[in-house]
Amino acid sequence: MKKLMMIAAMMVATLSANAQSVEVGQVYLKPMVGATMAKVTGGDMKMKVGLVGGAELGIKVAEPFDVTAGILCMMQGGKGKDSEYTKDASTTLTYLNVPIMANFYVLPGLALKAGVQPGFLLSCKSKWSDNESGKWVDYEETSKDGLNKFDLSIPMGISYEFSNFIIDARYNLGLTKVAKDPAPSSKNSVIMLTLGYKIPF
Repeated sequence: MKKLMMIAAMMVATLSANAQSVEVGQVYLKPMVGATMAKVTGGDMKMKVGLVGGAELGIKVAEPFDVTAGILCMMQGGKGKDSEYTKDASTTLTYLNVPIMANFYVLPGLALKAGVQPGFLLSCKSKWSDNESGKWVDYEETSKDGLNKFDLSIPMGISYEFSNFIIDARYNLGLTKVAKDPAPSSKNSVIMLTLGYKIPF
């Protein structure tokens, strides 16, 4: 039992040392990749899986606080529900997002985070199949007409750091409308899970 307690204490000490590897005032870079689960609210859309990748630049402003700013290329959008006349409908909205986050460490390596995230629409790709006289015909559209090019959301989440690797889970709550059409009130709703690596300068 004593040996087990000593091993556990050594593991905690190692994790704590790694989590505190960045000193106050030091800058670090965090490349990150992962996946998104997204939909657009205000309709019958279902969650759609996509990819996210980019990097964040951070600085430790005080012992429990980090501030980060990043650039992330994210696949958002959503999937439509199948009906008698339409099936396999999906829309992929690709954004260049700029998350600005405050990270508060409640335990060594464990941080709660929130911030603001402006985003810029890079592309839109929609696919669906229509039932035309009993035959399913595939369609595709890439126009961004009718969509707002700017998006604003509130990211919030939690992260855990171990040996400079960071697992980050966030929910991005959309504040601005995806479509210019006044109805329905469509907003982005995105769950994001990434793995990053902290590189102190």
